[in-house]
Amino acid sequence: MNFYPIEKDTMVYPGEYLLHVPSQEIILCGAYKKGMGIIKGMGHGRLMEDKIENFKKIKLTQQEHQDNRAGRCKGCAG
Repeated sequence: MNFYPIEKDTMVYPGEYLLHVPSQEIILCGAYKKGMGIIKGMGHGRLMEDKIENFKKIKLTQQEHQDNRAGRCKGCAG
């Protein structure tokens, strides 16, 4: 898992996971307001809002993405 800073031309989408550097926690992006210079997101059950510079994007390798992929429920497959 690699982390890289969010640049001016980087796109951040709602629903994407980001690293909040000051608290060292992974948050779920709710809003990316480039003009205002802030990102809003959910982390540990609370809404947070901070400057874009305090977040980093997460990049997974192909193998990490496959390992963390959720499967289907097998409850009704019988």
